[in-house]
Amino acid sequence: QSEEENNRTELSELGEFALIDSISEKVKIQLDSTIKGIGDDAAVVDYKGMETVISTDMLIEGVHFDLSYVPLKHLGYKAVAVNLSDILAMNAIPQHITVSVALSNRFSKEAIDELYSGILNACSTYQVDLIGGDTTSSVSGLVISVTAVGAAKKENLVYRDGAKEGNLLVTTGDLGGAYMGLQMLEREKEIFKDSANVQPDFTGMEYILERQLKPEPRKDAILELETMGVKPTSMIDISDGLASEIFHLCKSSKLGIELYEEKIPIDQETFDIALENHLDPTVCALSGGEDYELLFSVDINEFEKFKAHPLFKVIGHFIDEGQGYNLIAKNGTRHELQAQGWNSFKK
Repeated sequence: QSEEENNRTELSELGEFALIDSISEKVKIQLDSTIKGIGDDAAVVDYKGMETVISTDMLIEGVHFDLSYVPLKHLGYKAVAVNLSDILAMNAIPQHITVSVALSNRFSKEAIDELYSGILNACSTYQVDLIGGDTTSSVSGLVISVTAVGAAKKENLVYRDGAKEGNLLVTTGDLGGAYMGLQMLEREKEIFKDSANVQPDFTGMEYILERQLKPEPRKDAILELETMGVKPTSMIDISDGLASEIFHLCKSSKLGIELYEEKIPIDQETFDIALENHLDPTVCALSGGEDYELLFSVDINEFEKFKAHPLFKVIGHFIDEGQGYNLIAKNGTRHELQAQGWNSFKK
């Protein structure tokens, strides 16, 4: 018998209230805006005259994650991170989250402790308070729903529809890494299925695996924009691939785009492993998704602030809607920008 089996606490023995108690006793309140956290009928927060920004995401086992290679601790962290990214994409600062979890009886209390250790690690890293949620049973797998709440001054909020013709298109970080990490995890899973005694070899893939398993929302970039005195004209986070997010900004702002392939930031490890696996690194960046970088537009007069900034990369500019969505390839040829981003409802 494994140690896990010997020390396993069944959720049926524990009951819902004891489970909630065991979670809530680990929660530490960090923020002055938290008036009442877990333990009453509802939480109470006070943003003192700020606008409130709210976003919810649901992650479902077998659709959004595969527990054969995703550690529960990483899953908890990522579930929080992807929601905080949506708040940051409004140019707001995340403050609070609620977490609801549906569990089947194959999960033990110890497994839930692992999940929540990741959730609370993300709370600590990004200075947000966990203030409530729900736990219930599930007949199939694990479902996690996180709601994130943030605050911003009304004049600082940034929407998708504010870009202007001539604005620069800017991204944080590098792209395509999370997609390549997923490809390598899926590849090793297939090898393991065929031959269970072959241990996966992820040497040289540390960066892309971290991009997939433990994404970091770009709170640093939002704080840096404030320091620089720059308010983006439109903004979105890159969850479904660069091309798909560009289309959202273009459609919302009624504009076209010139995107320069040579300017798209791709990490060397991502680039090399894509080529080794007969994938085009540019396509991985355009259509991969799950990078959780921020994509935004700024006035062209801000170019000097961005051109050599280590956090940001200018990758294109907005044009008249009638000129369409264009990818300028490395050889200078012009192509229609295509998006094959994530769509939950596609077969």
